Amino acid sequence: MADQQRVPVGVRLKEAGKLYYYDAGEIELEVGYFVVIDTSHGLEIGRVVVAPDQVVVSEIKESLKPILRRATPEDLEQAEELKKRAVETLKVVRSRAADDGLAMRIVIGEYSLDVSQLTFYFTSEDRVDFRSLSRALSAEMDTKVQFLQIGDRDRAKIVDGIGRCGERLCCSSWMGTFPTVSIRHAKEQDLPLNPSKLSGACGRLLCCLTYEYDQYKEIKGGLPKVGARISTPTGMAKVRRINVPKETISLSMEESREQVEMPLTQFRLMYGTAVRPAELTEKFEIELMTADVAKAQGAGPSPAAPSAGLPSPAAQQRSLQDARAREGAGDGQPSPRRRRRRRGGRNRRRSGPGGPSSSGGPPSSGGPSSS
Repeated sequence: MADQQRVPVGVRLKEAGKLYYYDAGEIELEVGYFVVIDTSHGLEIGRVVVAPDQVVVSEIKESLKPILRRATPEDLEQAEELKKRAVETLKVVRSRAADDGLAMRIVIGEYSLDVSQLTFYFTSEDRVDFRSLSRALSAEMDTKVQFLQIGDRDRAKIVDGIGRCGERLCCSSWMGTFPTVSIRHAKEQDLPLNPSKLSGACGRLLCCLTYEYDQYKEIKGGLPKVGARISTPTGMAKVRRINVPKETISLSMEESREQVEMPLTQFRLMYGTAVRPAELTEKFEIELMTADVAKAQGAGPSPAAPSAGLPSPAAQQRSLQDARAREGAGDGQPSPRRRRRRRGGRNRRRSGPGGPSSSGGPPSSGGPSSS
C-alpha cells in the first residue's frame, strides 16, 4: 500500500552528479524539470532525470524525502546570483587559509538556496585542521561554513575540462560514479605503461581504460600469451602479438624466421589440436620416447602414473635429453654378445677316447645297451 502512495523520481543536483530519489507526491513532473529539494546542505535546486513512470517502485526500499516544489524563475535567478557570490567569497577564503598556513587547495564554494550554509570543497595530501578558520568565517559571514575534503578525481569532476581525446571529461559530462582502475587494465589491452599517457586530467589512471577491458579479456581468453612458444605443423613458433581490434594473431616461426599473421577464428579452430603449447608437445614426446625405449629393451611400456600437473620446462628438457640418449645408445651400436659360461669350470678335463662324455655323465661301457 505504501508503494502505491509513493511517486519516486530520480534527481541530480549536478549534471553528472549522484542520482537521488525523491517522492514527487501530487506534483506532476517530467524529465528536465527543475525542483527544489531539502538536502544535508540545505535547500538546493535539482533536475529530474528519471520520470515517475521510469522507476520500479518495488526496488526502492529506503524512505524518500518529498520534493518541496517545482523551481520558479525566481529560484533559478537566485541560484545564479549565489554562484557569483560564492566565487567572490572563494578568493577571500583562499587568502585566509594561506595566512593561517593551511596546506589546502580550495576548489570551489557553494551556497545553499536559502543561504543557510556555505560549503567549500578542497584537496590536500594530508589531514587539515580547519576548525578555527571555519568558526571565524561563520561568525563573519553570519552563515554556517563547512569544509569538505575531496580527492583528485572529484576535483577534476567539479572543475571540468577537455580530455586527451579532445572530448569533454567523462566524469563531468555523464559519469555518475568513478570506476575502479588498475594497471592490469592497461596491460590486458597491450598499452605502453607510460604514466604520462595513461593518466587523465586528475593525475590518476584514465577511467576509459575500463571501457573495453571486458572485451579484450573475452577475446584473448583461451589464447596463448604473448611470448609463449607453441607447436605448429610447420615447427615451433612464438606468439608475437594479439591484435584485438583486427582480431588477428602474429606468430614468429623459430626455424624459418618467418612472420605469420592469421585471423583469430582460424587460429582457434587449430589451437589444441594441430597447434598446441610447446610444453604440452614436449610432454607427449617424452612419454612416447620413454615407451619406445622401454619396448625396445623388452620391458614394455609402463603405465602412466597420474600427475598433479605438468613438470617444469627444465625438467621436461632433461627428461627429453635422457630419453634421446637412451634411444641413441640402443639403436646406434648392437650390444656385445654375452659369452656362455662353460660347465665344470676352467679345470675340467677335456673329453677323449675312453674318457668321460661331453655331457658330463658317467663313462659308458662301450658295448650295446641291453634291451
